[in-house]
Amino acid sequence: MRQYFITGTDTDVGKTVASTALVTAFAASGCRVAGHKPISAGCDLVSVGTNEVALRNEDAQLLMAQANVELPYDVVNPFAFKEPIAPHIAALRTGHEISASGLLDNYSDLTRYGLDVLISEGAGGWMLPINEHQILPDVVQQLDIDIILVVGMRLGCLNHALLTQQAIASSGLKLAGWIANAPDKQPYFEENLKTLTARITAPLLGVIPHVNDATNAASYLDISLLN
Repeated sequence: MRQYFITGTDTDVGKTVASTALVTAFAASGCRVAGHKPISAGCDLVSVGTNEVALRNEDAQLLMAQANVELPYDVVNPFAFKEPIAPHIAALRTGHEISASGLLDNYSDLTRYGLDVLISEGAGGWMLPINEHQILPDVVQQLDIDIILVVGMRLGCLNHALLTQQAIASSGLKLAGWIANAPDKQPYFEENLKTLTARITAPLLGVIPHVNDATNAASYLDISLLN
């Protein structure tokens, strides 16, 4: 199973758009693919049965909608919290803890579904705390998953992108590619894109403009660049 972990230069930079587009693109290529949102903070209580409610995250549900392998929600999104705040704080406020062992067990469960490709979308940026002692890269490092970086093309993106690339390299992980997400026209966009293309060591998989759905976004990506 090929696995990619999707991280971003910050929160709200387009990770979900990019992740769902990747799921769509791999599905169109004939792969058995699923999306995965291991940690989410910002969920709604919804009815899931007679007199039963559960937390559901919009990003996780979008990933599930684009997948061509059906997985249980709790496998796709094992750590879900209602408040849209830092996940480790949301966990503490509800008397829970996000553990590395719990995340590793979840990834182990995913191997049972016969997937060709798994697209895991992170939360926030790269150096996300998951509890008082660990960060999410500690888990990704143990799994040795290749990384795809989503860069929100806005003021400050050069610094954020290059620092994130440096941190990924320091973790001993491979940056397999990057995606430029450009929902709003950035001043000197082409110049900024050229600077990043020259300085990011992984291939540019595509530039996603403002799109209405992941199917459209997928058309802007070239997944053949992923080795």
